[in-house]
Amino acid sequence: MRRTDSTQAARARARMVERLRVQGIRDERVLAAMQSIPRHLFVEEGLAYSAYDDTALPIGFQQTISQPYVVARMIETLRTGRELGRTLEIGAGCGYQAAVLSMLASDVYTVERIRPLLDRARENLRPLRLPNVRLKCADGALGLAEAAPFDTIIVAAAALGVPQALKDQLAPGGRLMIPVGGNDQRLLLIERQGQVFRESWCEPVRFVPLLSGTE
Repeated sequence: MRRTDSTQAARARARMVERLRVQGIRDERVLAAMQSIPRHLFVEEGLAYSAYDDTALPIGFQQTISQPYVVARMIETLRTGRELGRTLEIGAGCGYQAAVLSMLASDVYTVERIRPLLDRARENLRPLRLPNVRLKCADGALGLAEAAPFDTIIVAAAALGVPQALKDQLAPGGRLMIPVGGNDQRLLLIERQGQVFRESWCEPVRFVPLLSGTE
């Protein structure tokens, strides 16, 4: 599979979406967004044939592109009964999840602590011409106070605890999804109701750790 959005790639993407349905993803808008974004354009050319497998893939700098099911599941959970609205993504990586979010959110702010990886995400996203995506090199654990508050925050790295800055930057009624844990990780959904933060644990996952600082 070449790094173009060919008929072969479209068919592979359709098979991925059907697999997501079998795995329990029910939100048709999430499935449509996954169908519309060419995942193979966000991985190295040598891995393009694996782009639509349900697996995480290396993207360099000891980082990965999340498996399609986890991307779909996190976004579907955040969307349940509401729109994503103004959204912050922690961990831009290669830019794939930001592209999917752009189909569903009014505005997407995505931060990445590794500058060369952010540059790669920007290059990957440029051909798609997504006007509602903004990228910045920043420490994700600090969120993005300059653009807060956010209706939705989605974190693509595992923290040992939930950074207070992310909770503070949630708008009233906002939702935060973050993997929590070390060797054993689970998704944690946090919903802000005034000054009360309601927590709900979801399924086990495996993410790279959330690190501080930039490089």
